[in-house]
Amino acid sequence: MPGKDLILAIDNGTQSLKAIVFDGTGTLLAKEQVGFEPYFSKQPGWAEQDPDVFWKALCRACQALWKQKGRFKERIAGVTLTTQRGTVVNVDQKGDPLRPAILWLDQRKTHGLPFMGGPWGLLFRLARLDDTIAYFQAEAEANWIHAYQPDLWGNTHKYLLLSGFLTHRLTGKFSDSIGCQVGYVPFDYRHMRWAPSWDWKWRCLPIKRDMLPELVPPGQVLGTITRAASLESGIPKDLPLIAAAADKACEVIGSGSLDSSVGCLSYGTTATINVTHKKYIEPIPLLPAYPSAVPGYHTVEVQVFRGYWMVNWFKEEFGHPERREARKTGLTPETLFENLLEDIPPCSMGLVLQPYWTPGLKSPGPEAKGAIIGFGDVHTRAHLYRAIIEGLAYAMREGKERIEKRSRTSVNSLRVSGGGSQSHNALQLTADVFGLPTGKPHVYETSGLGAAIDAAVGLGFHDDFIAAVKAMTRVGEVFEPDPKTHQMYDALYHEVYKKMYKHLKPLYQRIRKITGYPK
Repeated sequence: MPGKDLILAIDNGTQSLKAIVFDGTGTLLAKEQVGFEPYFSKQPGWAEQDPDVFWKALCRACQALWKQKGRFKERIAGVTLTTQRGTVVNVDQKGDPLRPAILWLDQRKTHGLPFMGGPWGLLFRLARLDDTIAYFQAEAEANWIHAYQPDLWGNTHKYLLLSGFLTHRLTGKFSDSIGCQVGYVPFDYRHMRWAPSWDWKWRCLPIKRDMLPELVPPGQVLGTITRAASLESGIPKDLPLIAAAADKACEVIGSGSLDSSVGCLSYGTTATINVTHKKYIEPIPLLPAYPSAVPGYHTVEVQVFRGYWMVNWFKEEFGHPERREARKTGLTPETLFENLLEDIPPCSMGLVLQPYWTPGLKSPGPEAKGAIIGFGDVHTRAHLYRAIIEGLAYAMREGKERIEKRSRTSVNSLRVSGGGSQSHNALQLTADVFGLPTGKPHVYETSGLGAAIDAAVGLGFHDDFIAAVKAMTRVGEVFEPDPKTHQMYDALYHEVYKKMYKHLKPLYQRIRKITGYPK
């Protein structure tokens, strides 16, 4: 009879929750996925969800898992959890939600907040960082709840990220992983702890220290599964819940990237490039490096907010033929889009796309808009689709170069995860744009695998993270850049793409001033 040699990884994404069983070699043995509507919206730009939707999905996925052949339940040694970043939940003393969760997709802002006074206010004004601080204040969900639902805020016992909410449901403890702390909370990213009392973030937010959970490093025990959680989910009582990290951080180590020379691209709803560093390096001044899934390390990240969301946008606006064909064949529209990539030559016959459908803070700035240039009478929607994928690759390459400049280290190879990693054409295109070998991890579920690596170290399956990553990750397929194609992309990237934003920025600013959009 086998012993307890398996790990249950819970991966709570934006559109679904997965319960996955891994062994100590990183082999995926079983998986159940429960989908849900990503959010509901009472007003344009809002994105909220009942937190119980996430918990019920967790329970359904686990209960379905136990019904599979293989008797996995008896072999589970421990549980781990990774979730979407930046989703917040207000709870009472029992851990019950007081309002819907505000998701990371939410675009509401709190305008008219007074700028901080005192020494910090003076310092930021002198440093000309007024706009950065005002942006932080406006974007922080806690400020909106405090301003527009003051009674509810007054009744809030704990202010949790989704990871902290689910941790409480599983263990009964108000605790969370250091690796999950990504959002508008008073977290000290440099030292990976709650910010000291004198830190400027406390002056920008209504949050008090006792409203926050206790923090635990990745690989350590958050608590044990309670009887109540066991009854609902079927997860055996008293199993340890091992701290992991947010989904993007888990993707990095799940892709096998522990070395600063390996860049991890995530072609998900938000597109990101991450590089792991021991040293704290801000990719853009005042924008933090996030906690890694490895204790004591940071992931230096550049993101494009509307990443492979662009594929969904294309599907909704221009993909009607593929959607009709998908209904007939049972294939997904995204699978059929592969034909569009294959039919169009590299560089899309001069069509160049800048993927800033959503503005940023620094790069791009708050005035940013998307742009497509180079149209001629030869161009079709297929050219547009390839230009979208190329534009995202250009943006990720620009992010890589920014990280290299800030860190003074070179990225020599890539790993790609997320939905976009399922497209062989997109992976070859990425290799050609970057001019670097581009690896596809051996499993698609890299965030779940990254969480399982944290658990494997915590449970003693492996001595340390280096050993765990070596044992549990491997490259499934490598795409080498084509020199001739790379030469074309390189010229277009340097001579056109990199100059677009600089030249278009004044026009974006005029559009913003005239129309008021984006605010």
